Amino acid sequence: MRATDLFTEDFSATPYWQGATPQPALSPVDLPGEADVVIVGAGYTGLNAALQTARAGLSTLVLDAQQPGWGCSTRNGGQVSTSIKPSFAALTRRYGEALARELLEEGQASLDYMHALVSEEKLDCDLRTVGRFHGAHKPHLYDALVRECAAGHPVWDTGAYAVPKAEMASELGTDAYHGGVVYPHHASIDVGKYHPALLRRVCEAGALVKGHCAVTALSRVGAGFEVATAQGAVRAGKVILATNGYSGPLSPWHRRRIIPIGSYVIATEEIPRAVMDTIMPTDRVLSDTRKLVYYYRPSPDRKRVLFGGRVSLSETDPRKSAVKLHRDLVQLFPELKATRVSQSWMGFVGYTFDTMAHCGEDRGLFHAVGFCGSGVGMASYLGMRTGRAAAGLDRERSAFSRISFPTRPLYAGNPWFLAPSVLVYRLRDRIGI
Repeated sequence: MRATDLFTEDFSATPYWQGATPQPALSPVDLPGEADVVIVGAGYTGLNAALQTARAGLSTLVLDAQQPGWGCSTRNGGQVSTSIKPSFAALTRRYGEALARELLEEGQASLDYMHALVSEEKLDCDLRTVGRFHGAHKPHLYDALVRECAAGHPVWDTGAYAVPKAEMASELGTDAYHGGVVYPHHASIDVGKYHPALLRRVCEAGALVKGHCAVTALSRVGAGFEVATAQGAVRAGKVILATNGYSGPLSPWHRRRIIPIGSYVIATEEIPRAVMDTIMPTDRVLSDTRKLVYYYRPSPDRKRVLFGGRVSLSETDPRKSAVKLHRDLVQLFPELKATRVSQSWMGFVGYTFDTMAHCGEDRGLFHAVGFCGSGVGMASYLGMRTGRAAAGLDRERSAFSRISFPTRPLYAGNPWFLAPSVLVYRLRDRIGI
């Protein structure tokens, strides 16, 4: 298909989720002169933190530079997993066996928290345990997945099982993989419903949420802080940084430790039900063994495919990324060659140099950041943990606050090394290492 024919007539660069569900209109909020807690960022992290501090009786102000949820909280793929990238062996080498187990247990806790939150708060967001199919793009990688399933996991009860290529039609209608593994406990969520539902609960709890009010400076004043915005200043007893991949110069220490990486997603136009049932016979969320991973799924109504990944050496326009993502989608599913793209968008994932999420505190300045592409569950969970810590409700610190938060020499927030890293990962994906 020519690039000029790729897009539908009503093509939009607005994320699918933002268009599928009307976003709530917030009541106008005057900037107060002071608050017990000011939270910077009104995504999953900030809102889950605010739910805790507001219900603990602390006056809570949540500020966002854009419309609340404008960032990756309504730009992601809606996949919910146990969120930890390094293996148990790798974590043990870094931190010792005891802390490695605690970290992995909190990874499981993040998934459990999502189910508890949605159930207890009665959030209408279609959180469903659909499982994840993880495809092997090279034969020897399938063999490795089979060995992992046979060995089991030292901490998690994954329930994972292998699916050989000969039986893949029941999971995924493509010849591009050499089999794969199903992780049955992983879940999907309707991103367009989750954030607004959570936002409503936070407002009902008494927190003030103000969008289009960027925080421009943060300074310590006595035992607290002065939070400067374009609309005035607020005195705060405590501050929570919840900006993740959208962290800017507000806190240079945090900026040196967070790597903003653009992730790109397309939504196809509506697909005939028979085609969808062939290529994606289940509602599972989907990924593969590439370092530059694809993540994809049917839309909640099973009418479209949502397909994402990293497609360029540097950040690019969503129209350009759509061409590359569509090409990669068709390589998996040739049936979709004539299917056009209705939406294409991007968002900034907050990565870290150790591929771990981090939370912590420095004299009243709290943070929960660096979710490394697994932010739905982990951002929500660590937002909750950080809110409880700020409210004095948690006696035990999260394991993620007890690991070092590394940076690199010469890094100040601009990921100049990203292009060569992408080239290396592309080479590794071709080889399968």
